[in-house]
Amino acid sequence: MDVLSAVKSTVLDHFGVTPDAVDSASVTFLGLEPIEILRIPGDGAVHYATLGGSRHPMGDPGDLLADPVRGPRAELVLTLRLGAGPQSGLVRTLGVLVASPSVEGLVLQPDSLIDLSEPLWQGSHFTAVLLGEGEVPATPLPEPAEPVAYFSVTPITATEAAWVRVRGAQALRDAWTEAGIDVTDPGRRAVNL
Repeated sequence: MDVLSAVKSTVLDHFGVTPDAVDSASVTFLGLEPIEILRIPGDGAVHYATLGGSRHPMGDPGDLLADPVRGPRAELVLTLRLGAGPQSGLVRTLGVLVASPSVEGLVLQPDSLIDLSEPLWQGSHFTAVLLGEGEVPATPLPEPAEPVAYFSVTPITATEAAWVRVRGAQALRDAWTEAGIDVTDPGRRAVNL
């Protein structure tokens, strides 16, 4: 079963691009297989999609034996508006996030708050991310494997991360909507909470 080929095909089809229109970079962590980050141009935006997190199912790190087939699988998609300059270090950060199930035993899911406690890219004031339901449709895999889910990645500030811990993810999303915050703007400020 070539999971990554199916994932890449789903992502490219969703964004309506061919492989030659996409840039990619590879991130490697000790003891893990390489993770590829696709950089997909869009209309006034750029989409970063991980390729490698779904290679293995996510599972409970306390299990004595990991099931090599059953269990949730996920990839991450981050969309940023163009025009804010390069985001140096972002590829590595996305690699860290999508590798967190293998390294930290996290199970990625909507409303997950992942706090890295360091800038997501050089010069960024975002230090955490909030995962949400992605727009890319799930990639079906042969039974008994679960489909690959795609989660949106929203960069958030330390203040916004604290808000999520106290009030929940939906309360932060509601505050963004009320304030007219464009979460794809890499230069945006935290919403006044």
